[in-house]
Amino acid sequence: MSLRRFSLAFAVALCLLLPFSLTARASDTLAEHAANAYAAQELAAAPLHGNLPDYSLSPEDLAKSQHLSAVHVTLHFVDAAWSIISLLLLLSLGVIAWMRNTAVKVSGNRWAQGYLFLLLYLVVGFLLSLPLDLYAHHLSRKYGLSVQSWASWFGDQAKAFALTWIIGGLLLMLLFWIIRKLPRSWWLVFWGVSIPILLFGIFVAPYIEPLFFHYEPLQKTNPALVAQLEQVVAKGHMNIPPERMFLMKASAKLSTLNADVEGFGASKRVVVWDTSIQKLRPDEIVFVFGHESGHYVLHHIVLGVAFTLFILLLTLYVGYRFVQWAIANFGARWGVPSQNDWAALAVLLLAFSIFGALLEPVENIFSRHDEHAADVYGQEAIHGLVADPQATAKAAFEVLGKTSFADPNPSPLYEFWTYSHPSIGRRAAFAKAYDPWAPGFEPKYFKK
Repeated sequence: MSLRRFSLAFAVALCLLLPFSLTARASDTLAEHAANAYAAQELAAAPLHGNLPDYSLSPEDLAKSQHLSAVHVTLHFVDAAWSIISLLLLLSLGVIAWMRNTAVKVSGNRWAQGYLFLLLYLVVGFLLSLPLDLYAHHLSRKYGLSVQSWASWFGDQAKAFALTWIIGGLLLMLLFWIIRKLPRSWWLVFWGVSIPILLFGIFVAPYIEPLFFHYEPLQKTNPALVAQLEQVVAKGHMNIPPERMFLMKASAKLSTLNADVEGFGASKRVVVWDTSIQKLRPDEIVFVFGHESGHYVLHHIVLGVAFTLFILLLTLYVGYRFVQWAIANFGARWGVPSQNDWAALAVLLLAFSIFGALLEPVENIFSRHDEHAADVYGQEAIHGLVADPQATAKAAFEVLGKTSFADPNPSPLYEFWTYSHPSIGRRAAFAKAYDPWAPGFEPKYFKK
C-alpha cells in the first residue's frame, strides 16, 4: 500500500468524524445561546490564565493554578509524543522483535506465546512511562490533590497492570486468530466482535471499580441526602431508584470532587464522591446529582458507546491500512515479516497512537457537548427545589474549581484540544447567566 493511499484513508476518516462531532451546537436554545455568549465575552475580556468575575482564585491559589496548567500542558503533549516515539524506538532497535523471538522460543503454544509477548511488552511500556507517571503523582501529592501514599499508588498500578494483561491477552488472542483467518477483512470482523465486548466491559465496570475504591449505598450512609435527591428523580420522571445511588470513598486517596454515571442496564448507577459531600452544601450536591442524572436521562452512555464504536471502526480500518504500508516499507528493518506476527501488534498500536492523538479534539468536542447538556439539565432540574438555581450551580463550579486549582481562563487551543469538559470558568459564567425562565426564553428539558 502506498503512503498516498494511506493518507487518503486517514483524511477520509477525519472528514467523516468532524461533522459527526460538530453538529451538536445546532440544537442550542435561545437561553443557552445568550448564556454561552455571556460566558464567551467574560473569558475574552479576562487575561489568559487570569481570574474571571464569576470564578476567581486567591493570589496564592492562582499561582498554583497557573503552574499546574503549564505543567499539565507540557506533560499531556510530551506523553502523547512519547507514546509514538517510544514505539518507533522499540521497533527500530529490534526490541519488539526480541520480545517476539523470546516468546516463540519459550513455548510452541500460541496462548503461552501471546501472553508472554504481551507481558514483555507491558513491562517495557510501564517502565518507559514510569518517570512521567511518578512525576504526575508527585505533583498531585505536592499540591494536595492526592493524599494517596506511594505504597497504595504502586498497588493500584499493579492491579491495573494485572487487569490489562489478563483481559488484553484475551483480546490479543482473538485479534490474531481473526487476522489469520481473514487477512483482508479482519479489521471489520474484529470491530463487529468488539461491540458485545465493549458493552460487556461497560456493564461490568461498576464491579471492577471496587478494586480501587470503596463504595457504599448512599441510602445507608446519608438517607437525608437521598430524600433530597429523590426530588430530582421525581421531577425528571427518572428510573433511578435509591438502591442505584452510591457513595464512593474517594477521600482515602483524593481531595478533589466528582460524581459520575457508571454501567448500563442492571449495573447502571449514579456515584457521588464523599469529598463532594464533605465540601459542597446540600443544594450544590443536588445540582451535581442533577448534572449526573442528566447523563442518565439524556442517554449519554448509549450515545457515547455509538460514537466510540464509530471511532473504533475508522481506527481499525486506518490501522489495517497503516500496518500494510508500514510492514511493506519497514517490516524487514523492524523484524516484522507480516501482520500475522506477534510483533505486528506494536505496529498496530503505533497507528492507534498517531490516529488517537489527532482524533483527541474530535472526541473532546463530543464529550464537552454531553457535559454541557448535563449542566443545562442539572440547572433546570433543580429549579423549584433550590432558592436560586443559577447561584447554586455557579457556587458548585467554584468549589469544584478551587478544590482542584482549575485554570480560570485556559488557552482556547488547549481547551479545544484536550478538555473533555468545558473549563470551570466557562461553566461558572454560563451557570450565572443561564435563565430559561426569564420572559422570552424557554427551558430546554423541563418545559414551562
